[in-house]
Amino acid sequence: MADTVKFDFSDKAVIVTGAERGIGLEIAKGFAKCGADIIIAGIMDEEFPNAEKQIKELGAECTCIHTDISDENSVKNLVDEVTEKYGRIDILVNNAGINKLAPAEEMPLEVWQRVIGVNFTGTFLMCREVGSVMLGQGGGNIVNIASMSGLIVNPLPQTQCAYNSSKAGVIMLTKCLANEWAERGIRVNAIAPGFTKTPLTKKRLETPNDPAVKKWIGGTPMGRVAVPEEMVGLALYYASDLSSFTTGTCMPIDGGYTCL
Repeated sequence: MADTVKFDFSDKAVIVTGAERGIGLEIAKGFAKCGADIIIAGIMDEEFPNAEKQIKELGAECTCIHTDISDENSVKNLVDEVTEKYGRIDILVNNAGINKLAPAEEMPLEVWQRVIGVNFTGTFLMCREVGSVMLGQGGGNIVNIASMSGLIVNPLPQTQCAYNSSKAGVIMLTKCLANEWAERGIRVNAIAPGFTKTPLTKKRLETPNDPAVKKWIGGTPMGRVAVPEEMVGLALYYASDLSSFTTGTCMPIDGGYTCL
């Protein structure tokens, strides 16, 4: 994996949502290796001890805060707690997300609303509240974890219109906020992961002869799925001064899937 020594985030306060495991945890560990203070915001309290242990083993400070990003008061409480402890928020990584599968004609409204509420509205709430702090302190960096499913509709097809729509919304939100805040010291960028082996997807991706998995891998020019560690380098780059003239972008990390 990419060497993170070149990045220095010493004394930076970094919030990563949904960092109890998977992509979020690996990104949090990437920042920890570079000297940042890590705040993990999520709802899987049972995963907090292991995540905190992994971060602290890297020599970084770690705080875990129960946060439902789809709840406005929960987000406000998170931001208040972080600013009270650290005095500022330098970097926000919006990673938390969910998916619920259902054919569009059968999807209950509550399922649609829950997926949109977490993935899209939750990302907006985090950006709004943390963005307000960043504007007050003169700047900051926001990295939104979208999905290649916000760029394309997988032709399989996958019955996840709510998820795809929510991630497309995250990509447009990224562009809108980047434009609004560009002259005020905040850069906002997005990452669009492709098929990635996480705790949620590992079982299916390792199922022999699964026709869907065969099509996913067969449609990926690099002939495999990603691992969470492969998302870390771009997140660090986006949050660093190396990308000082980069804002409003969405970069796929998908093994070439969306280039076909």
